[in-house]
Amino acid sequence: MDERSQAFFRQLLDTPSPSGFERPIQDVVRAWVGEFAHEVRTDWHGNVIAARHPAPNQPSPMKIMYAGHCDQIALMVEHIDNDGYLYIQPIGGFDMQILLGQYFTVWTKSGPVPGVLSRRPPHLLTNEERNKVPQFTDVWVDIGAKDRADAESIVRLGDPVTYQLQYRTLRNGLAASPAMDDKVGLWVVMEALRLISQRNIQASVYSVSTVQEEIGLRGAITSTHSVAPTVGIAVDVCHATDTPGNDKKQVGDTRLGAGPVIFRGANINPRVFDLLESVAQTHKIPVQIRGVPRATGTDANAMQISRDGVATALIGIPNRYMHSPVEVVHLDDLVNAAKLLAEFALAVTPEMDWTP
Repeated sequence: MDERSQAFFRQLLDTPSPSGFERPIQDVVRAWVGEFAHEVRTDWHGNVIAARHPAPNQPSPMKIMYAGHCDQIALMVEHIDNDGYLYIQPIGGFDMQILLGQYFTVWTKSGPVPGVLSRRPPHLLTNEERNKVPQFTDVWVDIGAKDRADAESIVRLGDPVTYQLQYRTLRNGLAASPAMDDKVGLWVVMEALRLISQRNIQASVYSVSTVQEEIGLRGAITSTHSVAPTVGIAVDVCHATDTPGNDKKQVGDTRLGAGPVIFRGANINPRVFDLLESVAQTHKIPVQIRGVPRATGTDANAMQISRDGVATALIGIPNRYMHSPVEVVHLDDLVNAAKLLAEFALAVTPEMDWTP
Protein backbone atom coordinates (compact mmCIF):
# COMPACT_ATOMS: atom_id res chain seq x y z
CA MET A 1 0.00 0.00 0.00
CA ASP A 2 1.33 3.43 -0.94
CA GLU A 3 2.65 5.16 2.19
CA ARG A 4 0.55 8.33 1.86
CA SER A 5 -2.53 6.31 0.89
CA GLN A 6 -2.03 4.17 3.97
CA ALA A 7 -1.92 7.29 6.12
CA PHE A 8 -5.21 8.39 4.53
CA PHE A 9 -6.70 4.97 5.33
CA ARG A 10 -5.66 5.23 8.97
CA GLN A 11 -7.10 8.74 9.15
CA LEU A 12 -10.45 7.48 7.84
CA LEU A 13 -10.58 4.80 10.52
CA ASP A 14 -9.63 7.27 13.26
CA THR A 15 -12.40 9.71 12.27
CA PRO A 16 -15.98 9.22 13.50
CA SER A 17 -18.74 9.01 10.89
CA PRO A 18 -22.08 7.84 12.31
CA SER A 19 -24.91 7.89 9.78
CA GLY A 20 -26.19 11.46 9.69
CA PHE A 21 -23.00 12.82 11.30
CA GLU A 22 -20.51 12.34 8.46
CA ARG A 23 -19.08 15.88 8.25
CA PRO A 24 -15.76 15.09 10.03
CA ILE A 25 -14.84 12.23 7.71
CA GLN A 26 -16.01 14.10 4.62
CA ASP A 27 -13.60 16.88 5.56
CA VAL A 28 -10.82 14.26 5.49
CA VAL A 29 -11.99 13.01 2.08
CA ARG A 30 -12.21 16.50 0.57
CA ALA A 31 -8.70 17.38 1.72
CA TRP A 32 -7.26 14.17 0.26
CA VAL A 33 -8.95 14.04 -3.14
CA GLY A 34 -8.46 17.75 -3.76
CA GLU A 35 -4.85 16.94 -4.63
CA PHE A 36 -5.72 14.88 -7.73
CA ALA A 37 -9.38 15.32 -8.67
CA HIS A 38 -10.45 17.70 -11.44
CA GLU A 39 -13.50 18.63 -9.39
CA VAL A 40 -14.73 18.03 -5.85
CA ARG A 41 -18.21 18.97 -4.72
CA THR A 42 -20.53 18.18 -1.86
CA ASP A 43 -24.29 17.93 -2.36
CA TRP A 44 -26.96 19.04 0.10
CA HIS A 45 -27.25 15.50 1.43
CA GLY A 46 -23.56 15.43 2.36
CA ASN A 47 -22.19 13.11 -0.35
CA VAL A 48 -18.70 14.08 -1.54
CA ILE A 49 -18.35 13.67 -5.31
CA ALA A 50 -14.83 13.74 -6.76
CA ALA A 51 -14.25 13.46 -10.50
CA ARG A 52 -11.53 12.95 -13.11
CA HIS A 53 -12.23 13.67 -16.78
CA PRO A 54 -10.30 12.89 -19.96
CA ALA A 55 -9.07 16.49 -19.64
CA PRO A 56 -9.82 19.29 -17.16
CA ASN A 57 -13.23 20.85 -17.76
CA GLN A 58 -13.98 18.27 -20.47
CA PRO A 59 -16.44 15.73 -19.03
CA SER A 60 -17.12 12.66 -21.14
CA PRO A 61 -20.68 11.54 -21.96
CA MET A 62 -19.57 8.10 -20.71
CA LYS A 63 -19.70 8.45 -16.92
CA ILE A 64 -18.53 5.85 -14.42
CA MET A 65 -19.51 6.21 -10.76
CA TYR A 66 -17.65 4.42 -7.97
CA ALA A 67 -19.41 4.49 -4.59
CA GLY A 68 -18.10 3.68 -1.13
CA HIS A 69 -20.15 4.70 1.88
CA CYS A 70 -18.41 6.68 4.60
CA ASP A 71 -20.96 6.20 7.38
CA GLN A 72 -20.60 3.69 10.19
CA ILE A 73 -23.05 2.04 12.55
CA ALA A 74 -23.38 3.94 15.81
CA LEU A 75 -25.64 4.68 18.76
CA MET A 76 -27.53 7.83 19.73
CA VAL A 77 -28.19 9.31 23.15
CA GLU A 78 -31.96 9.23 23.71
CA HIS A 79 -32.27 9.74 27.48
CA ILE A 80 -30.19 10.83 30.46
CA ASP A 81 -31.46 9.59 33.82
CA ASN A 82 -31.20 11.34 37.18
CA ASP A 83 -27.95 9.55 38.02
CA GLY A 84 -26.28 10.70 34.77
CA TYR A 85 -26.41 7.41 32.86
CA LEU A 86 -26.99 7.63 29.11
CA TYR A 87 -29.59 5.46 27.43
CA ILE A 88 -29.04 4.87 23.75
CA GLN A 89 -30.73 3.56 20.59
CA PRO A 90 -28.99 2.11 17.52
CA ILE A 91 -28.08 3.85 14.28
CA GLY A 92 -27.85 0.81 12.01
CA GLY A 93 -27.66 -2.87 12.92
CA PHE A 94 -26.04 -4.15 16.13
CA ASP A 95 -25.58 -7.47 17.91
CA MET A 96 -26.39 -6.60 21.50
CA GLN A 97 -24.22 -9.41 22.84
CA ILE A 98 -21.15 -7.77 21.29
CA LEU A 99 -22.00 -4.34 22.73
CA LEU A 100 -21.80 -5.33 26.38
CA GLY A 101 -18.60 -4.36 28.15
CA GLN A 102 -17.18 -2.31 25.27
CA TYR A 103 -15.47 1.08 25.41
CA PHE A 104 -17.41 3.80 23.61
CA THR A 105 -16.99 7.46 22.70
CA VAL A 106 -19.76 10.06 22.84
CA TRP A 107 -19.11 12.68 20.15
CA THR A 108 -20.26 15.95 21.69
CA LYS A 109 -20.10 19.52 20.44
CA SER A 110 -17.16 20.19 22.76
CA GLY A 111 -15.26 17.03 21.84
CA PRO A 112 -15.12 13.27 22.44
CA VAL A 113 -16.24 11.92 25.81
CA PRO A 114 -15.16 8.37 26.75
CA GLY A 115 -17.59 5.92 28.28
CA VAL A 116 -18.38 2.25 28.77
CA LEU A 117 -21.55 0.35 27.92
CA SER A 118 -22.80 -2.25 30.35
CA ARG A 119 -25.64 -3.52 32.51
CA ARG A 120 -25.91 -5.02 35.99
CA PRO A 121 -23.22 -7.68 36.66
CA PRO A 122 -24.24 -11.33 36.27
CA HIS A 123 -24.23 -11.83 40.04
CA LEU A 124 -27.19 -9.45 40.36
CA LEU A 125 -29.27 -10.75 37.45
CA THR A 126 -32.23 -13.05 37.83
CA ASN A 127 -32.09 -16.45 36.13
CA GLU A 128 -34.51 -15.18 33.49
CA GLU A 129 -32.34 -12.12 32.80
CA ARG A 130 -29.18 -14.22 32.49
CA ASN A 131 -30.77 -16.42 29.84
CA LYS A 132 -32.06 -13.72 27.51
CA VAL A 133 -30.41 -11.12 25.29
CA PRO A 134 -30.90 -7.67 26.83
CA GLN A 135 -32.71 -4.91 24.96
CA PHE A 136 -31.36 -1.40 24.50
CA THR A 137 -33.56 -0.24 27.38
CA ASP A 138 -31.67 -2.67 29.64
CA VAL A 139 -28.19 -1.20 29.07
CA TRP A 140 -26.58 2.20 29.48
CA VAL A 141 -23.43 4.20 28.78
CA ASP A 142 -21.50 5.32 31.85
CA ILE A 143 -19.34 8.43 31.30
CA GLY A 144 -18.57 8.89 35.01
CA ALA A 145 -21.13 11.66 35.50
CA LYS A 146 -22.12 12.59 39.07
CA ASP A 147 -25.76 13.13 38.14
CA ARG A 148 -28.03 14.28 35.32
CA ALA A 149 -26.92 17.90 35.53
CA ASP A 150 -23.28 16.86 35.29
CA ALA A 151 -23.97 14.68 32.23
CA GLU A 152 -26.10 17.35 30.55
CA SER A 153 -23.32 19.90 30.99
CA ILE A 154 -21.42 18.09 28.23
CA VAL A 155 -23.78 15.62 26.49
CA ARG A 156 -26.89 16.54 24.51
CA LEU A 157 -29.77 14.33 23.45
CA GLY A 158 -29.10 13.23 19.89
CA ASP A 159 -25.31 13.05 20.30
CA PRO A 160 -23.85 10.06 18.40
CA VAL A 161 -21.87 7.32 20.13
CA THR A 162 -19.36 4.97 18.49
CA TYR A 163 -17.11 2.14 19.52
CA GLN A 164 -13.74 3.47 20.67
CA LEU A 165 -11.94 3.98 17.36
CA GLN A 166 -8.69 2.04 17.27
CA TYR A 167 -6.66 0.49 14.45
CA ARG A 168 -4.64 -2.66 15.12
CA THR A 169 -2.34 -4.60 12.84
CA LEU A 170 -2.47 -8.40 12.97
CA ARG A 171 -0.22 -11.04 11.47
CA ASN A 172 0.11 -11.76 7.74
CA GLY A 173 -1.17 -8.45 6.39
CA LEU A 174 -4.43 -8.38 8.37
CA ALA A 175 -5.78 -5.34 10.20
CA ALA A 176 -8.61 -4.84 12.69
CA SER A 177 -10.72 -1.80 13.48
CA PRO A 178 -14.29 -0.68 14.00
CA ALA A 179 -15.93 0.67 10.83
CA MET A 180 -13.95 -1.27 8.26
CA ASP A 181 -17.55 -1.36 6.98
CA ASP A 182 -17.28 0.62 4.83
CA LYS A 183 -14.25 2.83 5.18
CA VAL A 184 -12.39 0.17 3.20
CA GLY A 185 -14.78 0.76 0.30
CA LEU A 186 -14.43 4.51 0.66
CA TRP A 187 -10.64 4.16 0.56
CA VAL A 188 -10.79 1.90 -2.50
CA VAL A 189 -12.86 4.29 -4.64
CA MET A 190 -10.68 7.27 -3.73
CA GLU A 191 -7.45 5.31 -4.24
CA ALA A 192 -8.75 4.19 -7.65
CA LEU A 193 -9.26 7.85 -8.57
CA ARG A 194 -5.71 8.63 -7.47
CA LEU A 195 -4.35 5.81 -9.65
CA ILE A 196 -6.46 7.02 -12.58
CA SER A 197 -5.08 10.54 -12.20
CA GLN A 198 -1.70 9.26 -13.39
CA ARG A 199 -3.12 7.73 -16.60
CA ASN A 200 -5.17 8.70 -19.66
CA ILE A 201 -8.88 7.85 -19.54
CA GLN A 202 -11.68 8.15 -22.11
CA ALA A 203 -14.57 8.18 -19.64
CA SER A 204 -15.31 10.54 -16.77
CA VAL A 205 -14.88 8.83 -13.41
CA TYR A 206 -16.79 9.97 -10.33
CA SER A 207 -15.67 8.53 -6.98
CA VAL A 208 -18.35 9.23 -4.40
CA SER A 209 -18.17 9.03 -0.63
CA THR A 210 -21.83 8.29 0.05
CA VAL A 211 -23.66 8.99 3.31
CA GLN A 212 -26.33 7.16 5.30
CA GLU A 213 -25.96 3.73 3.69
CA GLU A 214 -26.44 2.00 7.03
CA ILE A 215 -29.93 3.44 7.41
CA GLY A 216 -31.29 2.76 3.94
CA LEU A 217 -28.78 3.39 1.09
CA ARG A 218 -29.87 7.02 1.22
CA GLY A 219 -26.72 8.74 -0.02
CA ALA A 220 -26.45 6.43 -3.02
CA ILE A 221 -29.99 7.34 -4.04
CA THR A 222 -29.33 11.07 -4.13
CA SER A 223 -25.77 11.02 -5.50
CA THR A 224 -26.55 8.58 -8.31
CA HIS A 225 -29.47 10.74 -9.36
CA SER A 226 -27.14 13.75 -9.42
CA VAL A 227 -24.22 12.15 -11.27
CA ALA A 228 -26.47 10.20 -13.68
CA PRO A 229 -23.77 7.64 -14.55
CA THR A 230 -23.85 5.09 -17.33
CA VAL A 231 -21.96 2.56 -15.19
CA GLY A 232 -22.04 2.38 -11.40
CA ILE A 233 -19.89 0.16 -9.18
CA ALA A 234 -20.35 0.02 -5.43
CA VAL A 235 -17.54 -1.14 -3.17
CA ASP A 236 -18.58 -2.53 0.19
CA VAL A 237 -17.50 -5.19 2.63
CA CYS A 238 -18.79 -8.73 2.30
CA HIS A 239 -18.74 -11.64 4.70
CA ALA A 240 -15.49 -13.57 4.80
CA THR A 241 -16.36 -17.21 5.41
CA ASP A 242 -12.88 -18.40 6.41
CA THR A 243 -13.87 -18.52 10.08
CA PRO A 244 -15.39 -21.41 12.09
CA GLY A 245 -19.07 -22.26 11.77
CA ASN A 246 -19.92 -20.90 8.31
CA ASP A 247 -21.87 -23.05 5.88
CA LYS A 248 -20.09 -22.40 2.60
CA LYS A 249 -22.85 -24.25 0.73
CA GLN A 250 -25.13 -21.33 1.58
CA VAL A 251 -22.84 -18.31 1.69
CA GLY A 252 -19.91 -19.29 -0.54
CA ASP A 253 -16.20 -19.65 0.13
CA THR A 254 -14.71 -16.17 0.56
CA ARG A 255 -11.26 -15.73 2.07
CA LEU A 256 -9.18 -12.82 3.31
CA GLY A 257 -6.18 -12.16 1.08
CA ALA A 258 -7.55 -14.05 -1.93
CA GLY A 259 -8.63 -10.85 -3.66
CA PRO A 260 -11.70 -8.64 -3.83
CA VAL A 261 -15.02 -10.30 -4.65
CA ILE A 262 -16.84 -9.65 -7.94
CA PHE A 263 -20.52 -10.44 -7.50
CA ARG A 264 -22.91 -11.97 -10.03
CA GLY A 265 -26.70 -11.87 -9.94
CA ALA A 266 -29.77 -9.74 -10.61
CA ASN A 267 -28.19 -6.63 -9.09
CA ILE A 268 -25.25 -6.93 -11.49
CA ASN A 269 -25.11 -5.93 -15.16
CA PRO A 270 -23.56 -8.91 -17.00
CA ARG A 271 -21.51 -6.74 -19.36
CA VAL A 272 -19.98 -4.85 -16.45
CA PHE A 273 -19.22 -8.15 -14.72
CA ASP A 274 -17.60 -9.55 -17.86
CA LEU A 275 -15.34 -6.53 -18.26
CA LEU A 276 -14.33 -6.59 -14.59
CA GLU A 277 -13.44 -10.27 -14.85
CA SER A 278 -11.56 -9.73 -18.11
CA VAL A 279 -9.59 -6.80 -16.67
CA ALA A 280 -8.67 -8.88 -13.62
CA GLN A 281 -7.39 -11.70 -15.83
CA THR A 282 -5.46 -9.37 -18.15
CA HIS A 283 -3.70 -7.56 -15.32
CA LYS A 284 -3.31 -10.65 -13.10
CA ILE A 285 -5.34 -9.12 -10.28
CA PRO A 286 -6.57 -11.87 -7.92
CA VAL A 287 -10.34 -11.88 -7.52
CA GLN A 288 -13.01 -14.12 -6.08
CA ILE A 289 -16.41 -14.71 -7.70
CA ARG A 290 -19.59 -14.96 -5.67
CA GLY A 291 -23.26 -15.23 -6.54
CA VAL A 292 -25.95 -13.05 -5.00
CA PRO A 293 -29.44 -14.30 -5.87
CA ARG A 294 -31.33 -11.16 -4.87
CA ALA A 295 -30.99 -7.40 -4.67
CA THR A 296 -28.02 -6.61 -2.45
CA GLY A 297 -28.16 -4.58 0.73
CA THR A 298 -25.54 -2.22 -0.66
CA ASP A 299 -25.31 1.04 -2.58
CA ALA A 300 -25.36 -1.07 -5.78
CA ASN A 301 -29.04 -1.73 -5.15
CA ALA A 302 -29.93 1.97 -5.13
CA MET A 303 -27.59 2.78 -8.02
CA GLN A 304 -29.07 0.17 -10.35
CA ILE A 305 -32.60 1.56 -10.25
CA SER A 306 -31.76 5.27 -10.36
CA ARG A 307 -33.38 7.33 -13.13
CA ASP A 308 -33.80 5.04 -16.16
CA GLY A 309 -31.36 2.45 -14.85
CA VAL A 310 -27.60 2.15 -14.39
CA ALA A 311 -25.31 -0.67 -15.53
CA THR A 312 -24.26 -1.74 -12.06
CA ALA A 313 -21.71 -3.98 -10.36
CA LEU A 314 -20.62 -4.74 -6.81
CA ILE A 315 -17.11 -5.29 -5.51
CA GLY A 316 -16.80 -6.83 -2.04
CA ILE A 317 -13.90 -6.55 0.38
CA PRO A 318 -13.88 -9.73 2.51
CA ASN A 319 -14.48 -8.80 6.14
CA ARG A 320 -14.54 -10.92 9.28
CA TYR A 321 -16.82 -10.06 12.23
CA MET A 322 -18.95 -7.46 10.44
CA HIS A 323 -20.73 -4.84 12.57
CA SER A 324 -18.46 -5.43 15.52
CA PRO A 325 -15.57 -3.44 17.06
CA VAL A 326 -13.06 -5.98 15.69
CA GLU A 327 -13.77 -6.09 11.95
CA VAL A 328 -10.81 -7.70 10.18
CA VAL A 329 -9.67 -7.27 6.56
CA HIS A 330 -6.56 -8.05 4.51
CA LEU A 331 -4.82 -4.92 3.19
CA ASP A 332 -3.88 -6.64 -0.09
CA ASP A 333 -7.58 -7.02 -0.91
CA LEU A 334 -8.00 -3.23 -0.69
CA VAL A 335 -4.99 -2.56 -2.91
CA ASN A 336 -6.14 -5.07 -5.52
CA ALA A 337 -9.69 -3.69 -5.51
CA ALA A 338 -8.36 -0.18 -6.23
CA LYS A 339 -6.18 -1.54 -9.06
CA LEU A 340 -9.18 -3.38 -10.50
CA LEU A 341 -11.35 -0.24 -10.55
CA ALA A 342 -8.55 1.84 -12.05
CA GLU A 343 -7.87 -0.65 -14.85
CA PHE A 344 -11.60 -1.03 -15.46
CA ALA A 345 -11.95 2.72 -15.97
CA LEU A 346 -8.99 2.73 -18.35
CA ALA A 347 -10.61 -0.05 -20.40
CA VAL A 348 -13.92 1.79 -20.86
CA THR A 349 -14.51 3.66 -24.13
CA PRO A 350 -17.37 6.04 -24.97
CA GLU A 351 -18.85 3.75 -27.62
CA MET A 352 -19.31 0.72 -25.33
CA ASP A 353 -22.82 -0.72 -25.11
CA TRP A 354 -23.90 -1.94 -21.66
CA THR A 355 -27.28 -3.30 -22.73
CA PRO A 356 -27.68 -6.83 -21.30
